[in-house]
Amino acid sequence: MNTSSPHHNRPVRRRAASAAMAVVVAAVGAATLMSCDTDSDSGSGNPTFSDRPTAPDTASFSGSLPSNVASAGEEAVESARASASSAAASASAREASRKASIGAEVERSRKAAEDALKNVQGSGNALSEVSMTGKPRADSGGLLTVVVTITNRTDATASYAVQVDFLDASGKTVETQFVGAEDLAPGQRVQPLVISRQPPEPVLTPKLVKAQRY
Repeated sequence: MNTSSPHHNRPVRRRAASAAMAVVVAAVGAATLMSCDTDSDSGSGNPTFSDRPTAPDTASFSGSLPSNVASAGEEAVESARASASSAAASASAREASRKASIGAEVERSRKAAEDALKNVQGSGNALSEVSMTGKPRADSGGLLTVVVTITNRTDATASYAVQVDFLDASGKTVETQFVGAEDLAPGQRVQPLVISRQPPEPVLTPKLVKAQRY
């Protein structure tokens, strides 16, 4: 005979339900712990990286700079170009001024030498202190150029005036040039150039005609 009753079975069912609920809670707790451990590991200085980083979505990029940035860039480029052009022009002007200054000084010295020799008779008093050598045409743009060496062999400061003639094959003077050196100290030497203005042909021969110390 079954002596159990519905009232006696209720506690058993309750205990079974409680046990099932405990299993579910334990499972959820374990899952939560695993999730926390995973999160903790990922933030503990051991991040993981993909072997192939994902490329940025270039479709979201604009093909042109904002107008204000582009305008600033263009202005910077134009400013740099203008500065470079101005610097080149300034350098060119300085070089032209330097050449003009040298040319003016050479002409002044030439004129002073010519004036100093105007009344000199014969070959002058300083021919022994002056010598002359030719310069290769390849080094002077094809022009007939003479290097005149002037050395002050006295014991006092002195100035010098030199005359060089260019002669043709017959010995006729075709061109006359003057060159000078001013205020040379005792023993000082200078080497001015004398350049013929005549064409390469016919070939001319330079001749040291006069040298005056004054």
